[in-house]
Amino acid sequence: MNADKELCRRRLPDDRVNLVAEVFRMLADATRVQLLWALVGREMSVNDLAEHIGKPAPSVSQHLAKLRMARLVGTRREATTIFYSLENDHVGQLVTDAVHNAEHAGPGTPGHHRSADQLRELHSVDASPKRTGGAGA
Repeated sequence: MNADKELCRRRLPDDRVNLVAEVFRMLADATRVQLLWALVGREMSVNDLAEHIGKPAPSVSQHLAKLRMARLVGTRREATTIFYSLENDHVGQLVTDAVHNAEHAGPGTPGHHRSADQLRELHSVDASPKRTGGAGA
């Protein structure tokens, strides 16, 4: 932990800063955030991702190409299907931290701070048809 603090005190090289800024640019799009969130802990095909986030497959494919060029997602081919997954655990942690941070902006206790009993109660009360289910994976 102290080693991390020491590293943060040093000035980052410009090339590293530019790479970090590119990662944040990739996260500055709601569709790409949904895609990354859907891939936390699993891999999915373009069609599965498109259905999951409610976007057309060609649009999803374009976003995935950008995420792949930014080295945020990787691919695996199985016959004619390409499966996408997060490039590494750091990407999953970054997306998860961003989602958890955003939850703090809302009212009440953020979802990631709730106990299992509180979550069960919340979901049993808030099972109305208006929920889209696209926010989590």
